[in-house]
Parts: sequence; structure tokens; C-alpha cells
Amino acid sequence: MIITPSPAVPFRHLQRLTDSVGVLEHAHGTVPRYEHGYRVDDVAHGLVVVCREPSPSAELITLGRRYLYFLAQAQAADGKFRNRLGDDRRWRGQPEARDAWGRALWALGTAAARGPTAGIRAEARTRFDASARVVSPLPHAIAFAALGAAEVLRQWPGDPGALSLLARAGTVIGEPAADAAWPWPVPRLSHANAAIAEAVIVAGDQLGRDELLRTGLRMLDWLLAGETSNGHLSVVPAAGWGPGEDRPGFDQHPGQVAALADACVRAAAVTGDSTWLSGAELAVAWLHGSNDAGVVMLDQKTGGCSDALSRTGRSRNQGAEATLAMISVLQQARRASLSAAR
Repeated sequence: MIITPSPAVPFRHLQRLTDSVGVLEHAHGTVPRYEHGYRVDDVAHGLVVVCREPSPSAELITLGRRYLYFLAQAQAADGKFRNRLGDDRRWRGQPEARDAWGRALWALGTAAARGPTAGIRAEARTRFDASARVVSPLPHAIAFAALGAAEVLRQWPGDPGALSLLARAGTVIGEPAADAAWPWPVPRLSHANAAIAEAVIVAGDQLGRDELLRTGLRMLDWLLAGETSNGHLSVVPAAGWGPGEDRPGFDQHPGQVAALADACVRAAAVTGDSTWLSGAELAVAWLHGSNDAGVVMLDQKTGGCSDALSRTGRSRNQGAEATLAMISVLQQARRASLSAAR
């Protein structure tokens, strides 16, 4: 499949959702909902997409600084992260090594390697190193962290903290089940599943472990096949999916689509096999209406994306997670288009 040029990557709605503190989690339609506050999960993804831009504007660089400052405030002395900040500017819960920790490391590693200013790169590297020593037993958390480690290693090959983190990721995620009908390391698919396969791919690649790399590629191939139906993506719904359950399921979230696009572009880069880029094209098509409901998910007028796809339509709300996922998909499609053109 040939990647067609993607539309320009819109940041308008992300800028609308960002205030002087960070990215507001929810929106009522396109109007930010301050009462629900902020999450590290979203702010970290915001920093990732800003740092992926090849020539970010001054406005985007300002967002990047703001997002990095937010992550700095969320980071505890032991390297763990709080996730939620209320509209009263008070943190909720205790620092943990869960998804927020993993996504923060993903963002910090990306900013350390690709940040648009020397100050952002230096601060992100210091904070990545402080949290890379944390041990998490959770597959999704360690998978997100591994993506940040891969970014660090791209800039600083042999970095011991990043290499150690990738080695832990391979151990925590573990081997897929021997059952050919369910070759996945956990008994149920949930959120951002492709990030787990991508983490195994980068661990195998960076650690020089060919069997681990092949395992990650097999996992991604199985997942992509399972999330494709009649030529379009039919991704795992918010409630998850296990063996023997009917498909398609609703509600489907753009975050699943973004994780697939990320992993497929990574697989193409690692293997040199451009057929993986078809996953990025399917992700763009899903946003444009090639999905189980035949509904366009991105909003060209606002620069946002609907939160969820239902059996009969889409959510009218355009929150942070969905909008960031859309931006990520379009960035990866742009990267895939450039790769295919070479």
C-alpha cells in the first residue's frame, strides 16, 4: 500500500485546550472543561507531539516548555509521578510507577533527544535519568517508558539507564502465550495495545536480541490483523477485548489508532520493510471515516478530534486524549509518506 500525503497537522484545538498550567483533559464540544483538571498522561503526549515537529513555531515551543514544567511538578523525588492535578491546582493521589510514569518517561526521552531548544533538551534529560531507575511491574507502564528509552538511545547510544530500562521492559512484558489464537503476553487487550508490541520491537532492536525483535513483530502483525476488518481498522473498544468475544466493539477511541500508527512506523524503520507503513495509512483512513460506523472523526474546522466512535456515530466532545492521538497519527503519516517517497 502506498502512503498518500497527509493533511497538515493541526494544533489549533490543542492550543485551545492548553492554559497557563497544562492540557485540560476534557472538553464539552470544543469548550475546555476546567473542572476536570489535568493529567500527566495528556501533558506527556503533548510534549511528545511538540517535539516530533520538525520546525515547531514559537507558539509550539512555548507549549513544549509549559508541558515540561508540568511534568517537572508532577515528578516526585523518588522518580515516580502523580497523574492528576485538579482545577484547584492541587495534586490528587500519591506518586506511582503506573501509566503516568511511563508516559512521562516517553515524553522526557523524546524531549531530551528531539526538544526544540537546548534548555528543553537538557532539563528533559536530567529528569529522564531521575525516573529511569524506577522499577514498574506493569506492562503498559514499562512499555511507554521503553519508548522514551529508545529515543534517548538514538541520541546517546549505550546510555546505561536507557539500556537497563529496555531490558526490564522485555522481562516485565514477557513472552506471548504459546497459543497461536492468542499470542499476546496478557490475557486481555485493553488500551494502547500496540505500545506493548512496539516496546518489544525497540527492546529487541536496541539490545541486539533478534528473537525478541521477531517476537515484537509477530505481536504487532497479529494485533494489526485482529484490529482490521473489511479493509479498515476496527480497534479494541474502551472495555477491552478477550478471546472469543464478538467484534466489532464500541466505544472505540483514537488512542488505540495512534498506538497502531506509532508501532507500524517503528516496525518499518527497524526492519526496512515498507509494507508496515500500511498501518499508518489505515490509521489516517480511520480518522477520515473508514471505520466501523463510517463516520469522520477529525474536525478540520476546529483542529480537534472526537473522543469516541459509537455504533451509530461519534462523540461531539473533543478532549485532549483524542486530539493528541489525531495529531500523532497525522505526524506519523507524514513521516511514512516521506519514507515511502525515498
